[in-house]
Amino acid sequence: MSESLRERRPLGLGPPADSPEPYEPIQPGSGRPPLRKRLARWLAPLGLVALKAKSLLLLLPNLKLLATFGTMAVSIAAYSLLFGLPFAVGFVLLLLLHELGHVIQLRREGIKASAPIFIPFLGAMIAAKSLGKDAAAEARDGLAGPIAGTIATLVPLALWLATGAEFWRALAYLGFLLNLFNLMPVVPLDGGRAMAALSPAVWIAGLAGLVVLAFLYPSPILILILVFGALESWRRWKARASAQSKAYYAIATRTRALVAVVYLGLAAALAVGVAETFVSRSL
Repeated sequence: MSESLRERRPLGLGPPADSPEPYEPIQPGSGRPPLRKRLARWLAPLGLVALKAKSLLLLLPNLKLLATFGTMAVSIAAYSLLFGLPFAVGFVLLLLLHELGHVIQLRREGIKASAPIFIPFLGAMIAAKSLGKDAAAEARDGLAGPIAGTIATLVPLALWLATGAEFWRALAYLGFLLNLFNLMPVVPLDGGRAMAALSPAVWIAGLAGLVVLAFLYPSPILILILVFGALESWRRWKARASAQSKAYYAIATRTRALVAVVYLGLAAALAVGVAETFVSRSL
């Protein structure tokens, strides 16, 4: 056997005899970072995600306000196509104050209500888990919106009387008309909520009046309200004999009389406002 063959060593048993410097054998797991660094590499992104999630939770009330102002902006843009930007801004503000009347009253009743959400050409809405503990609470909530909306409409009315500008007259007219329409005794309109404290039978008269109005002035909005009103009235009528329903509508006679006085007085005031601000335009 030659000298070169005798000096060979099996692979992996160490350096050759003529190697200038010895070296350490390769250990399992060498070449990877330590466990602590590997954990830090994984935990850092997870911590960042958790921090972002916490920030979003803290900003949730602001996100609700952003939804309100965002839908307001969309509605203003939509109404401005028909009425122009200044009038659209005024109209949406009147809608906002009307809905805030509902929000304030619901919270006074101990019911959590959402911020208003605007739907172009349909108005605005709020969400609540209930309408109140009884029909009196539902009536108070129903009347709170038109009352707040009527008070808000007094601003353009006063500006029209002070300046004589037709812009403010038109805005006042629309505000009065909007709140008067909402007093129609049909659920889910505000007047229908108020009539819950008087007698559900009034809803039948309200539905009949709405049918006539939809026939004379065909409108998708009127038809939509008519369908929802009929369904809701039928649902309540079927449940009228239940113990829960009887307890809900069992309110004091004095409360019924007070609701009737406020409803009729508000409707009369709004009707006068509509008549006084109406402008007949010849074609």
